[in-house]
Amino acid sequence: MGGRQSTWREPNQLIFEKEGVYLHTNAKRSNQDTSIPGFIRIVERAGLPALEWSPLEDDGRNAPAVLYSKKDGDGGEEDTNFDPGYEPDWAVISTVKKEREHVPVKSSGQWAFSLPLSELYSLRRSRFSLGRNFLVLTSRGGHPLPPLHFHRGGTRELLRALQRYIILDPSPLDGRLFLAYPQDSGTLPQSFDRLQFLDDGGNDLVSRFIHDPYATTFGGFSKVTNFFRAALRPPESPIHTRTPQDPSLPPQPDEEPGFELITCGVELGPKPDVTRGQPLDKWEEFLDSEGRVTCKEKIKELVFRGGITHSLRKEIWKFLLGFYPWNSTAKEREDILRVKTDEYFRMKVQWKSVSYVQGMSDLLSPILFVTQNEVESFWCLTGFMELVHQNFEESQEAMKQQLLQLSILLKALDPELCDFLDSQDSGSLCFCFRWLLIWFKREFSFEDILTLWEVLWTRLPCENFHLLIACSILESQREELIGSNHDFNTILKHINELTMKLDLQSVLRGAEAIYLQLFLCKELPVMVKQVLGLYVPPSSEEESPDSQASETQRLLSQSQEGAAASNSACGPSCS
Repeated sequence: MGGRQSTWREPNQLIFEKEGVYLHTNAKRSNQDTSIPGFIRIVERAGLPALEWSPLEDDGRNAPAVLYSKKDGDGGEEDTNFDPGYEPDWAVISTVKKEREHVPVKSSGQWAFSLPLSELYSLRRSRFSLGRNFLVLTSRGGHPLPPLHFHRGGTRELLRALQRYIILDPSPLDGRLFLAYPQDSGTLPQSFDRLQFLDDGGNDLVSRFIHDPYATTFGGFSKVTNFFRAALRPPESPIHTRTPQDPSLPPQPDEEPGFELITCGVELGPKPDVTRGQPLDKWEEFLDSEGRVTCKEKIKELVFRGGITHSLRKEIWKFLLGFYPWNSTAKEREDILRVKTDEYFRMKVQWKSVSYVQGMSDLLSPILFVTQNEVESFWCLTGFMELVHQNFEESQEAMKQQLLQLSILLKALDPELCDFLDSQDSGSLCFCFRWLLIWFKREFSFEDILTLWEVLWTRLPCENFHLLIACSILESQREELIGSNHDFNTILKHINELTMKLDLQSVLRGAEAIYLQLFLCKELPVMVKQVLGLYVPPSSEEESPDSQASETQRLLSQSQEGAAASNSACGPSCS
């Protein structure tokens, strides 16, 4: 059940409602006794907005006007010293927290609560020892409420609804903590307090400035900019309801700090129609009288568009994987083969033992199948490893980076799917690890993987196209994942069961369409551009020709012309 909006008769008005939100009475352990399913709501009572939670057995129409209370085994005695199992949200900003009188807590015989939004001090997205993501609210009296787990997703919907009434600003001292302020706060003194631009915690500020002066200074200036933008809004202008394209929503808990956070989707146009071509079945036409390749870019385009016929794979793979230089003559290639053969056997004599890391055999077997030659397989594998060797490093830093980049792309493309995955403890996309490690080797049939790899070896149409392959697969499964209400284990199970069930041509069309959709976006976030290799620093724009753009325009024209026109362009010339 998604978040919904409806209206009651005055004086109560239901603004937002979400089912499947679990309140945890003790975050230090997780079981049925400490997890209570219920509803989260935003309700206007007599014109005053409040955030309310009530258990499923309560219809929520008469939620108690209390901060919070809990049902006690001894008869419902108040517990004003609730232990949430984590350090209170306000601990890191206690130096600027204003003392307030605690809102009285009245026993209601249950854990239901109603918190006026004017009393909401902070919001934190936390992950406790049990591994789940929680939303934790703290009142202006400094008292944390029991943590809430959105079992069916919906945190972003709630945050967007909340921002009709309040502003959520990230704390400068804790990237997972967001401070709440009224939308209509117009006084300068309070707002500068809110910025905490040069507040206490001076040691931390100094150390951050020494470590990275640009990040620290620009981070402070960005807060000043955001403040004046809000403060100078005309009083008569309607309150701005933040859309899914607004980058100011709180980030996911595992995101790295930065100036630009992809927390929700960007405004993308429709995906262009993409067609695939036939496998490349001509070769001699692309060679001059000495056997030199006359137009490698044309060959790469045709390989990207349709792959290679089996009879030509061995020859063309050796170019794609760097065994032969593209500008070598037939005679030079004979010499190169002889030299590489001698070098291989000379090295082989010196090898006492060879350890391949897990997954290496997955990379070697298709190459050995195509080349049918030990020497050529070794050198082609060497060329392949130039592209993926970091995947097998013990630190796994490259794999972590790729999963982060995949998350950046998916957040821009499908924030709803990201929100759901995060709600099921799958926001790290760790279930995609095998895909990226060995380039989908175990996800497609053997013949399909030959085509997929040669498409990726062209390095078209952008950097990290394999990440767009992953995005294409995830987008194809989004309805199943969200609609079937999977949890962490069943998401992993479903992804693993996709093996040999995916249609490669459909996935490739989807990946290319995603790339063109992103490329055509006029306000594509810098982080997305960096992942795809589209970002050109301002200082180098004039000196660097935009070869990526021209390459994409060719792909766009090809996709519009269709496969037939693409294949008819085959020939010795480089048009």
